[in-house]
Amino acid sequence: MTSTILLTGGTGTLGSHVTPLLLEAGHSIRLLSRSNREATKGIEYVTGDLLKGEGIDAAVAGIDTIVHLAGGPKGDDIATRNLITAAAAAGVRHFVYISVIGADTIPLGYFTAKLGAERAIIESGLPYTILRAAQFHDLALKTVQAMAKMPIVPAPNAIRWQPVDSREVAARLVELANGSPAGSVADLAGPTVYTMSELIRGYLTAVGKRRPLLPIRLPGKAGKAYRAGVNLNLDNAQIAKRTWEDFLAEQLG
Repeated sequence: MTSTILLTGGTGTLGSHVTPLLLEAGHSIRLLSRSNREATKGIEYVTGDLLKGEGIDAAVAGIDTIVHLAGGPKGDDIATRNLITAAAAAGVRHFVYISVIGADTIPLGYFTAKLGAERAIIESGLPYTILRAAQFHDLALKTVQAMAKMPIVPAPNAIRWQPVDSREVAARLVELANGSPAGSVADLAGPTVYTMSELIRGYLTAVGKRRPLLPIRLPGKAGKAYRAGVNLNLDNAQIAKRTWEDFLAEQLG
């Protein structure tokens, strides 16, 4: 059965993959945006701001399913609470949320906000599905590109990532949105764990550059958490197929 789905974050990295997949599945999309946009085939744009709590009631009116992808470096918990409050009042039947592996174990603001958002969803009483994913290949590329601009590249090897392709995350989210509320489902992670040095070297090799790497120690509670690998899931995650090397070859030729 197809319907109109409210999508937040539809213009971001993940949303740009989710949007066409929802349309291909026969859904209409109501896309919440902070700026005015003209409607396109299958997509109705509504203006609102989740952090400020503006325009949300109109966005959720008549909606059965919400796919909540919008996020940023901070404030995800506040934005999600605002959306959840309006969704509950509107009688939304399925709230789908993308979170991050390590939300409950990495003592950094972004992860803490994600955990706060998860708790707001769970405690709301709304039927929900939460998918935690690893860092996207897209983020890994932006990170190593920025680092590789330095003449000597810092390499905090306490940080290990299990990067996943955002297109595979998008496909999984659409599959979940098409199904019944499932609660907290299995994490989705990439097929390989890399140290930061390995990610950087892979990028440098792909672009034909050389840079000396300087190993550095990540201090504090965050460093301890990363050294323990709590942002990884090596036991019970659903493992995606595309590797970091596949992504680099596709993006950089």
